[in-house]
Amino acid sequence: MPATTALRRTLAVMAALPLLTLAACGYGSQAEDDDRAKVAAGAEKIDGLDSVRIGYFGNVTHATALVGNQKGFFQKALGATEAKYAAFNAGPSEIEALNSGSLDIGWIGPSPAINGYAKSQGKNLRIIGGSASGGVKLVVNPDKITSLKDVKGKRIATPQLGNTQDVAFLNWVAEQGWKVDAQSGKGDVTVVRSDNKVTPDAYRSGSLDGAWVPEPTASKLVAEGGKVLLDESTLWPDKKFVITNIIVSQKFLTEHPKAVEAVLKASVDTNEWIKANPDEAKAAANKQLAKDTGKALPAEVLDPAWESIQLTDDPLAATLDAQADHAVKAGLLEQPDLKGIYDLTLLNKVLKAKGEPAVDDAGLGTRP
Repeated sequence: MPATTALRRTLAVMAALPLLTLAACGYGSQAEDDDRAKVAAGAEKIDGLDSVRIGYFGNVTHATALVGNQKGFFQKALGATEAKYAAFNAGPSEIEALNSGSLDIGWIGPSPAINGYAKSQGKNLRIIGGSASGGVKLVVNPDKITSLKDVKGKRIATPQLGNTQDVAFLNWVAEQGWKVDAQSGKGDVTVVRSDNKVTPDAYRSGSLDGAWVPEPTASKLVAEGGKVLLDESTLWPDKKFVITNIIVSQKFLTEHPKAVEAVLKASVDTNEWIKANPDEAKAAANKQLAKDTGKALPAEVLDPAWESIQLTDDPLAATLDAQADHAVKAGLLEQPDLKGIYDLTLLNKVLKAKGEPAVDDAGLGTRP
C-alpha cells in the first residue's frame, strides 16, 4: 500500500478513534485529552463547532502547545467546543493532515510551513503566530572535534533532508567555504539524515561525530558525553530565529475566525503563564511529553533543553524569509513567493487587547 494512501486511511480512522496511536504513519501517540472535563458550566460552542483539532510535535520546542494542552488553556478559550489533540513526529505528515482537513491548527517548524505553502502555490495554509525561538545546537564528540574547523571531514547528523535544521546546517557549511551536495549529503562534510529518536543511539555507537539538532535531542547528546560546539542562536540578529510557528488551514481560518482567535488567545495566555511559572510549566510540559511519547525526559536533559528555548508570540517573520533563502541557496527549494504566507490580523487583535505591541509580517502578510 502506498504510504500516502495508508496515511489518508489512518487519518480517517483518527477522526473516529481519537485515542488511536498513529506512529506507523508518521504520527506520535495521540495526545490524551485531559481538558474535556474542564469545560465550564454554561459554556457555549465557538462558531458552532463541536471541536477544533490541534496538532504539535512531542518536542520541547513546542512547549506552548504542550503546556496549553496539559494545563487546559486551549479548552478554556474554546468554551464548549472540544479541543482535540494529535502529536506528530514530522512536519510533512502534519502538513498533509492540514491539507486533508484532518487538522485545523498546528504548531510546526518554519521549513515545513515554507514548503507546504510553496507547493500549494499559497493556497493551503497561513502562519498566524509565533511560538518559540532558539533551541538548536551543534553537538559534537569532543574526542574527535575540538573546534569549528574540525567539523570538516566529519559525519554530522541532521533530522531530515530539507528540514529546518538540515537547511541551517547546509547554510553554515557553505559559509565556511565547504562544499556538500545537498541531496546526497556527501562532500567536505558528510551530512547524515537521522531521525531525532535514533540519533543519540547512533552517536553512542560512534557512527556519528556530531549532530545539528533541536531540543531535547541536543541535550540528550550532551548527556551521552557530547559537547555543544555552536548554538545556532549566535548566528542570528538579537540571537532570535523562528523554530516554531502556528499555522492554520486557510479554509478553517476563513470559516471559523472566532475559533482561531480563541486558540491564539490561549497561546498568548499560555506563553505568559509559562514565563511567570517556569518550574511548574516545565513540569507540565514534561508530563504531556510522557503522555505523547510514552516517556518523560530526565532532569539532565529537560533542564538545559528548557533553558535554551525562548517563547515568543512574534513569528519573527524576517528570519523565516532568511531561512527560505538558505534553502534556495542549498538547492533544496526553488525561489518561493512567500507573500501572503502570514495573516497576523487575529494575533495582533489579541495582543492589542492585552496592551501588547503588534508584531510584524516582514512584508509577507496577506494582501487585501
